[in-house]
Amino acid sequence: LHVGNLVSIMLLRRLQQAGHKPVVVMGGGTTRIGDPTGKDEVRKMLTDAAIEDNIASIRTAFEKLLTFGDGPTDAVMVNNHDWLGQIGYIEMLQKVGTHFTVNRMLAFDSVRLRLEREQPMTFLEFNYMILQGYDFRHLNREMGVRLQMGGSDQWGNIVNGVELSRRMDGEEVFGLTTPLITRADGTKMGKSVAGAVWLNEAQLPNYDFWQFWRNTDDRDVGRFLRLFTDLPLDEIARLEALEGAEINTAKVALANAVTALVRGEDAARTAEATASETFAGGGSGEDLPALDIGPDGVRIGAALTELGFTASNGEAKRKLAEGAVKIDGETITDPGHLVTLAPGEQARLSLGKKKHAIIRA
Repeated sequence: LHVGNLVSIMLLRRLQQAGHKPVVVMGGGTTRIGDPTGKDEVRKMLTDAAIEDNIASIRTAFEKLLTFGDGPTDAVMVNNHDWLGQIGYIEMLQKVGTHFTVNRMLAFDSVRLRLEREQPMTFLEFNYMILQGYDFRHLNREMGVRLQMGGSDQWGNIVNGVELSRRMDGEEVFGLTTPLITRADGTKMGKSVAGAVWLNEAQLPNYDFWQFWRNTDDRDVGRFLRLFTDLPLDEIARLEALEGAEINTAKVALANAVTALVRGEDAARTAEATASETFAGGGSGEDLPALDIGPDGVRIGAALTELGFTASNGEAKRKLAEGAVKIDGETITDPGHLVTLAPGEQARLSLGKKKHAIIRA
């Protein structure tokens, strides 16, 4: 999961804080088919082991933000393969398939747009909306779930579940979707210059996660404080009213609050200390991303790309030509520059004023 998924998890957190019970559904069954929404190609089939690994990884992100347990408002995590994997094909056709018309299924955006682009859709994918609809009905019958939430791209799939529950069981259930969260510059949440901003530390170091929020556009600070933190609204109002250079105080508060929620208090403290040492003192904080090199060294352009500071060697060359790259404060413009270090030595690599890393021998 990446920060683009965070608003949905925070919505579950808000409902739990209000006394409701979140049921987190892992798609161990539906992932074997793949949601065609917004896709032009069939999803790659995963092994059972890969699916289990993904679920375990995703669970760690949810456990930071929700309270799991056996209490009346404690969250639970379920795997839809537990029930979808038990349904026979004929049974599914007879009991569920009769409530879906091909006419209406063809009208859904996930299908219609794919066909309009003349991209093939397999019969396997065509069944996805039926299975997600059945999930909602199953969760309502077995666990009393009355509300299904998701991103706006899931509206059609959720409505299918609402209608299926009404037709099969006479039950009234509800759907709620959140709009795609974009930043003030129009870009999607979840992406940075270097790539996806992952929730798990294994995919993205704590410092880089903290820096993503610290570099928030001034126009987004108040909105993101409301969406992604538990800070009181009066404190958020005070922070977003700051002007000029003082807005950086609000950005640090945002970075600390989100990092503490998603990665833990220690991660937030260490990342802030590293940033303070790096920017204020010119030092090399312990939480900076690091690149280990061998005795033959590394070309400066390759180092920039490997660290994720640039997307390609071509971009690295442009940054070098602009004079934006420094090693231990010295500007480097030669794309062929070879960084070599003696055993145990390290150097600080900087791209502009905001991106810093350690190169270690």
